Order: sequence, then structure tokens, then C-alpha cells
Amino acid sequence: MVRETVSETMERIKAHRTPVRLEHFFEESNRAGVGSVPMVILLSVFVGLTMALLTGYQLQFFGLVTLVPAVASVSFTREMGPLFTGIVLASRIGAAYTAELGAMTAGGEVAAIEGMGIGALRYLVTPRILAIFFLTPCLTVISVVAGICGAAFISDLMLQISYGFFYDQVIANLLVKDLMAGIVKSFLFGAIIGLIACYKGLSVRGGAAGVGTATTSSVVTAISAVIICDSFCNVFIVLFFP
Repeated sequence: MVRETVSETMERIKAHRTPVRLEHFFEESNRAGVGSVPMVILLSVFVGLTMALLTGYQLQFFGLVTLVPAVASVSFTREMGPLFTGIVLASRIGAAYTAELGAMTAGGEVAAIEGMGIGALRYLVTPRILAIFFLTPCLTVISVVAGICGAAFISDLMLQISYGFFYDQVIANLLVKDLMAGIVKSFLFGAIIGLIACYKGLSVRGGAAGVGTATTSSVVTAISAVIICDSFCNVFIVLFFP
């Protein structure tokens, strides 16, 4: 699927035509990005809050509670933000992509599009993959900010760490390589989720029952792939960018 999609897209570029219809790209971007913002913010705030509270509770025994801002900010930027955003998008957008493409495949719409001489992969797949690829890092940034705000709130409320001290420590301890690690992971997760979701949708067999099975398989596979990719990324970062 990847090779065929790239081939169709390159043919459009060589013909001096836009590889995708911009209205389709913006429509998918709005759904994948803007539509996911409330959920990402809400859940990230509570994840950041919980992480800071439990971390601070343990560090209190060693008199190191002031390390909570550094631990929370670095952890959320490098790990929790990208991973959490990937899981949310795999569950929400990945499932939607698979269900839509699966229903179109089962109903013969994909075959009809191809019969009209329109590249089905370019028309249906490329806008979706590009949208989730470029919007995942944006959502990750939002997730990181929301998570750090949640951590700052609970730190001030329960751990006697003022907002000013918290954000001073965030600025002092958060490095450019931490930001880059989170952004690179986000691009990878977006590509993985988009490819898996579209592939599962276009591979549907067996009518409505097949759509349900493919959607479930898509979510499980995408989340598993994101977690595995995250683990390999962490190993690579620790080995080559300590």
C-alpha cells in the first residue's frame, strides 16, 4: 500500500498537479487535530496531575520533593506526551479511518472510484495519512503543556511547590534534545497509526462484520505498534543521545 500510494502521489507531482486535494487534507486535519484537542487536554491534565502527585509522594521520603518539576516536565516531554497522544489518536482517529475505509471497501465504493480512473489510494489514503502525520506533533505539544500545567497545579496544592518555582525548574531542566525526542516520536507515531488504520480499512472482507473486526484489529495493532516503536526510540536515544 505504501509503495502504491507514494507512486500515485509522485505521478501527480510530476504532472505539476497537487498530490492531494487541499480541501480533503484540511477536512481530515480538522477532524484529526482540532477534534482531538479537548480529549487530549482533559486526559493529559489528569495524567500529569497523577504523575506529579505520586512522584512527589515517593520523593518526600528522601527529601527530594523539589525534583518533581524536573521529573514531570522531562518525562512528559520525552515520553508521556508523545505516547499518550499516540494512544488517543490510535483509539479515536485510527478507528474512524478503518471504519470509514472498511465500509467503503465492503460497499464497493473504493472499486467504483478506481473504475472512474481516480487513484483510490491517493484520493482516500494520502490526505488521511498526511493529516495525522502533521497533526500528531501539534497535539503532542498541547498534551505536554496540559500535562505540565496539571503537574504544576497539584504540586502547588499538595506538595507546597509554588508555580513560580515549578516553572523555573521546568525551564532550567528541559533541554532542546528532550523537545526534539518528543517531536520525532510524534511524527513516527502519526505515520504508524495512519498506515495501519488505512491498511486495515482497505483490507476489509466479509461485509459489516468484517468492518467491526478490522476496526478492533486496527486499534489493537496501532497501539501495540506505537508502544513498541516508543521502546525502540528510547533505546536509540539513550544509546546515541544520552
